[in-house]
Amino acid sequence: MTDIKPLIERAIDLHGSQARLAQVIGCSQQQISYLLKAPKVTPEFALKLHDATAGAVSKHALRPDIFGAEPIQGAA
Repeated sequence: MTDIKPLIERAIDLHGSQARLAQVIGCSQQQISYLLKAPKVTPEFALKLHDATAGAVSKHALRPDIFGAEPIQGAA
């Protein structure tokens, strides 16, 4: 199982704080804090985090069981 904590921390860093990330994806700061301890995120949160970070935190990395492996860059 993938450790998602570094991915959530990256999303927080990109937005500057848990509160700002929460505002962007439409949840509470407490939910972001919970995600740091959670074993995985829901597919919905994976999509929201992917969109909020312009793919820097990939839905594929967060939930490879749902979205598959990370696409290879430059593949046709």
